[in-house]
Amino acid sequence: MLLIELSMNPLGKNESVAQDVAKIIHVIDRSGLDYKLGPMGTCIEGEWDDVMSVVKKCFIELESDCNRITFSIKGDWRIGDKPRMDSKMESIEKNLKRKVNT
Repeated sequence: MLLIELSMNPLGKNESVAQDVAKIIHVIDRSGLDYKLGPMGTCIEGEWDDVMSVVKKCFIELESDCNRITFSIKGDWRIGDKPRMDSKMESIEKNLKRKVNT
């Protein structure tokens, strides 16, 4: 199972990138993969090929009207099919013995 955090931004368009980020989130949402939108990136979880296919589709979505795109991908791959996006946070909360902002 692969868990990534993706941040992808067009350059040279506008100060706000919300409209372009919304296009990416639409692609991710339609993929059927589990994801969580964050203020600086989006976590996506699934099988390697499925996740990387979504990353490529996000790039293609922006590429159509952008001359330059920056992106970063931070990933964690682990054998098994147990979803970890929520369990990683639950593990931290268990160790802290309290809820944290997520």
